[in-house]
Amino acid sequence: MIFTKEGSLIIVSQEEISIERFLQNLENEYTKLKNDNLVLDLLGFSKLTPYNVISFLEIARKHKKNGQSFVLVSDKVSYDDVPEEMSLVPTLQEARDVIEMEDIERDLGL
Repeated sequence: MIFTKEGSLIIVSQEEISIERFLQNLENEYTKLKNDNLVLDLLGFSKLTPYNVISFLEIARKHKKNGQSFVLVSDKVSYDDVPEEMSLVPTLQEARDVIEMEDIERDLGL
């Protein structure tokens, strides 16, 4: 796994591995990541389905319940194909924007 820290967020990416293994590695490393906003960079996965993205739902719920943002980045799956409670965007910049907006909402108590 590749971790890139940018202020209050961590971008997690992976090269040459299956999406299932990526999720397993993320779960194994989660205790180190739980206090930061997370962006999962799935752009490197050439074959990605809505089912693959939905497999992150449980960890996304847990992370958001902990008061942190959890954003998936993929241009292979539409946000219309995943549950509304999941944040899925097509670019890393949009992921940063989502996290910035969610930080503002948390600061305002919304």
